[in-house]
Amino acid sequence: MARLDEAPTIAELWLRSRRAAKGIPPAAHSDDEVRAWFCEVVIPTRELWITELRGELTGLMVLDGEQLEQLYVAPEFLRQGHGSRLVRLAQQTRSALALWTFEANLSARAFYEAHGFRAQGPPSIDNEERTAAIQYKWTRSV
Repeated sequence: MARLDEAPTIAELWLRSRRAAKGIPPAAHSDDEVRAWFCEVVIPTRELWITELRGELTGLMVLDGEQLEQLYVAPEFLRQGHGSRLVRLAQQTRSALALWTFEANLSARAFYEAHGFRAQGPPSIDNEERTAAIQYKWTRSV
């Protein structure tokens, strides 16, 4: 779990990763608003997990109950298993998970599908970015 003193570094990873990702629109909030959100909302009220390699932050995952709210990996650490480690952790500690990802973010969609998530219903633009997103759900097999 992340600590409040790590919030600035975690927010920077989120900002860098989001900007580098293909198929993701610009954030609906300013960089300063994102930094404040991590300090004031995410760390105090959500479950925030991080991955590190040799002391360097590589990825982050934000959970709120069964909702996987955020999953980002630093651009220089993509496709090295950091995101998979985080998703497996969530799947080990939950019996079901749900998330939204932008319809145009094909790499994220393929990643989630490879981890057992299935698309649910038509895309929706009911989000801050007003951009088509698809809900995915995963349920542990009994």
